[in-house]
Amino acid sequence: MPTENTHTYDVIVIGAGPVGENVADRTTAAGLSTVLVESELAGGECSYWACEPSKALLRPVLLRADAAHVPGLAAAVEKPLDVEAVLAHRDRMSADWKDDGQVEWIKSAGIDFVRGHGRLAGEREVSVSTPDGDTVRLRARHAVAVCTGSNAALPPLPGIEELRPWTSRDATSARRPPQRLVIVGAGVVGVEMATAWQALGSRVTLLAREDTLLPKLEPFAGELVTERLREAGADVRFGVSVTGAERTADDEVRVTLSDGEVLTADEILFATGRAPRSQDIGLGTVGLEPGDWLTTDDSLTVTAVPGNWLYAVGDVNRRALFTHQGKYQARVAGAVIAARARGERLETGRWAPHSSTADLEAVPGVVFTDPEIASVGLTVREAERTGRDVEVVDYDIGHLAGAVQYRPDYRGRARILIDRDRQVVVGATFVGPGVAELLYSATVAITGEVPVERLWHAVPAFPTISEVWLRLLETRRDS
Repeated sequence: MPTENTHTYDVIVIGAGPVGENVADRTTAAGLSTVLVESELAGGECSYWACEPSKALLRPVLLRADAAHVPGLAAAVEKPLDVEAVLAHRDRMSADWKDDGQVEWIKSAGIDFVRGHGRLAGEREVSVSTPDGDTVRLRARHAVAVCTGSNAALPPLPGIEELRPWTSRDATSARRPPQRLVIVGAGVVGVEMATAWQALGSRVTLLAREDTLLPKLEPFAGELVTERLREAGADVRFGVSVTGAERTADDEVRVTLSDGEVLTADEILFATGRAPRSQDIGLGTVGLEPGDWLTTDDSLTVTAVPGNWLYAVGDVNRRALFTHQGKYQARVAGAVIAARARGERLETGRWAPHSSTADLEAVPGVVFTDPEIASVGLTVREAERTGRDVEVVDYDIGHLAGAVQYRPDYRGRARILIDRDRQVVVGATFVGPGVAELLYSATVAITGEVPVERLWHAVPAFPTISEVWLRLLETRRDS
């Protein structure tokens, strides 16, 4: 017979992904009793269906692409990838979709864990429906943090349920490569999965509604990725959308495009954006609209709910949909919750530890394609839209000795944006093999507001790709 239990904690965290785990870790370390509630796997989307498995699929692909252009190695990588070995590596990185290790860590950190579907049930109250049919009622003395993340957003296409399309979860956990794969969407998920599955043996058709891939980034990023995808055999199409799709009796997918063409595939992946995972978490009990993004201030406090007790951290607040940014927000939220619990007055200055500011104009991100893309801060388009007066400095990374050592046919480009008034870097984009490791230096330059003249004294080692910083400064000086 179902039972009902009530427990009181200082802090309740709904969602035990990386974001929720970090909130709970910070509040527990501050001496606050904390419980984590999770309806699926502890470790969340990133561990099982996003960051970890997708990069496990892509790492062999990108390493092989580099090795194929290095003297002495090309012949060694002529054979196709060992698909079974790649998928086995993906499975290991996803812990075979078991969360025993994560649950063990949660408990070792002194955090209580409740498995079940958590829903808000009024101010500082959460009701959890457990897998065995029981109800656990939780009360918070100080705070409830919603860390439920986001879901793949599917388009309103007639018959999409019967179509059984792939979402990002299916694309990262598939047991074998489909012979023919249509990918709808020109964003990060679309281009990364096109890169991975094309290399693993699928014939990929990538459909972009826009006239470029990765439209939120600098245009040259999408151009270089398009070039390499086509060289790898992918069919990349621009200015088209899906007007209809059906799964036939033979279990094939027939896709009708806006230009009238009909494609036939084995699977179709919709990589068309994200939606908040907030539809069934009890938002209505605190005056919020189910299914909405939760708007917060810089303390990660939900602004529409009075009392400073409800927090939204990570994807669900839509500030910056990256795991690393969610973890950053979690550190801030943990500090805020602990300070309020102690009755401290929160700092409000620009550099205050209780303000989430690095998820506004200094958001770093890497697209793990061939070539890699690393970006942080503003693009030229964003600077123009916001009326920022910036100086644009470009450099061909392939001219660096370190780049040629990395890959003799190196193709890549770097761009920094410099605020003319303040003389600091406000945006950086690097495209090329191995550029992901340049990103932290750019992030520090932007968040630290390092004067450009001071960057001359940050000496890059020779011969490395990081020398691009020196070349960018020289290009600016000589222009």
